Amino acid sequence: MSLAPPTFRPEDCRILSRETLWQGLFSVDRVTLEHARLEGRKDARVERIVFERGDSVGVLPYDPTTDTVVLVEQLRAGALRDEHSPWLREIIAGVVEPGEHDEAVARREADEEAGAQLGELLPIAMYYPSPGACSERVQLFCARLLTAGDGGGYGRKNEAEDIRVHTVAREDAIAALDAGWVTSSLTLIALQWLALNADALRNRWNGPGPTTTSEKNTLFQKA
Repeated sequence: MSLAPPTFRPEDCRILSRETLWQGLFSVDRVTLEHARLEGRKDARVERIVFERGDSVGVLPYDPTTDTVVLVEQLRAGALRDEHSPWLREIIAGVVEPGEHDEAVARREADEEAGAQLGELLPIAMYYPSPGACSERVQLFCARLLTAGDGGGYGRKNEAEDIRVHTVAREDAIAALDAGWVTSSLTLIALQWLALNADALRNRWNGPGPTTTSEKNTLFQKA
């Protein structure tokens, strides 16, 4: 049985008012909505609190020749209660600045966080990490790794970033995923995708395939 399309369209929900309750690097808004109800067309008026974080991009660099991936390690304030460590090992990620395209963000963050240069980027997925309360939308990529740094000292110093770069065998990264050591959602999704697509990636990138995302992508084209 196939999944049916959404019951309603964007026009079936209307924003009546938006009030910013707190403004800093991010913002917290109180939003009043009027929307159609699933059991019938009668409209309902509701109030919701939304964390306006902005959109993000994540990229998993993969070297098909050595069968390795690049992960970065840094302290995450949101994981301070983690029983193992708040220093998480994740894929490279960053916030989309005004006017930036997703692919440009991936390349910029790869350079800043890992001293990495990337070849072709392939889209993995777009998703909302916590749509019940957060507006953030994440675009994930897998990229062909050309070069990367190693060790610590990476990140933006003006943002107090302190990042260590790890080059890890793909099978070891997947083993860490299976063992429950990977707890960041974007890293979970990217490594699960890689586990399914590594053979196809090696065939594509170890052969004469395209080297830029502007060239036609047929192997990973969405249906």
